[in-house]
Amino acid sequence: MSDPRLTSLVRMLQSGQLDRRQFLARVAALGAASVAAGGALQAAGVAAQGTPSAGGSDALIPANLGTAGIEHITDTSKGTINIYSSWPLTGASEQLGGDMVASVKYALEIYGNAAGGYAIKYNALDDGIAANNGSWDGPTEAANATKVVNDKAAMVYIATYNSGAAEASIPITNEAGMAQISPGNTAVQLTKQNPTNEKGYPDVLYPTKKRTYMRVVPADDLQGAASANWALNELGAKSAYILHDNQTYGKGVATVFQDSFKELGGKVNGFEPYNPNSPEYQALMTKIAATNPDLLYVGAISDLNVAKVIQDMRSIMSPDDVAFMGPDGLANADFIKAAGDAGEGAYVTFAGLPANELKGKGKTYYDEMSKRLGHGPSAYAIYAFEAAVVTLQAIDKVGANDRAKILDAMFHTKDFRGLIGTWSFTDTGDTNSTTVSLNLIKNGQLEFQKVIEPAKK
Repeated sequence: MSDPRLTSLVRMLQSGQLDRRQFLARVAALGAASVAAGGALQAAGVAAQGTPSAGGSDALIPANLGTAGIEHITDTSKGTINIYSSWPLTGASEQLGGDMVASVKYALEIYGNAAGGYAIKYNALDDGIAANNGSWDGPTEAANATKVVNDKAAMVYIATYNSGAAEASIPITNEAGMAQISPGNTAVQLTKQNPTNEKGYPDVLYPTKKRTYMRVVPADDLQGAASANWALNELGAKSAYILHDNQTYGKGVATVFQDSFKELGGKVNGFEPYNPNSPEYQALMTKIAATNPDLLYVGAISDLNVAKVIQDMRSIMSPDDVAFMGPDGLANADFIKAAGDAGEGAYVTFAGLPANELKGKGKTYYDEMSKRLGHGPSAYAIYAFEAAVVTLQAIDKVGANDRAKILDAMFHTKDFRGLIGTWSFTDTGDTNSTTVSLNLIKNGQLEFQKVIEPAKK
């Protein structure tokens, strides 16, 4: 498409300013050949026939995404705005992180890599280190955030995946007045006051006393409480032993699970950290088995040796006697593959719905991403897409390379028509979406079971 007029029409089609019929009529008016029109439709991501991507409510076009009424601006005459992401991209997180990057790129493609009069340039940073199986590293994350805030053309930081990493970068972006939006952080203490928080949280993360951080996923006060309610009242587990990886996320969600389980009348046989660097856990599992728990709950991320934990658990405790349950830090293909047969029958919760359970626009997204990746997108890829759209819409709304104004527009996102339903940000920067799903590892796949909720109070 060397003709700039045709390129402009493609962008209008992508933004929803034109429907397919209007687009073809204008292409004909330009005197463009039908083959050029067909190529332009393909470039715009629009099917030649009346498929969902051809313009209905399920089409992934700017007019159907985000908050209604915000015009998408495809002009790029004002210059370039840089946006960055940061999360692990290698080792045990290679597929998960790579899928999230691909998802951001997909959102940008839908928006024509433009917003608010600017060309949008995306830079994907890695906050993991190879020496630790690609797991996140605090100094690396801090260096990434520092790099971003020092880039005068950078307006938004889509970060992080790991809650512990967020603690390294939130104060940096906060002091710079830059919007930080996470597609994966679920630790309560990043945004909310809660009895499980470490002292001073979340206020210590915001030195300017102004909130600059948002997340598009529900926090662990929902996930941990919903997990405990289901385990006790539906699975029938009357006692539980709880392990955690001693990190912000793992310990946090495990603590919420423990407190909720106790409050509902369950018995906690033990609560302790495990050593992620241990070569084996036979002695630990023998000790746990001696307490006769109905459930072992492990709060952790997958790249901290959880596969070995469940393997050694299953060498001593049968699935018929002791169930295994973990949070969404384990909701990825790398954990399932590494756990192997020992992972079969394990329960894994997720703050939201698995992508393959989505309907409407969500299904359109899932089908397209599956084609692009050659596999179903990982659990958090969809939230990376949502975070990117929030970012692009704010730039469209503001129409200026102004960090403060873009932050304000993002923080006040309301009635956002996302792939997982309609939601808004609260005054803490949290989504008001409360969906938590229960999933089962079956035949080497994560199989959706049902939506679960905390106990009614």
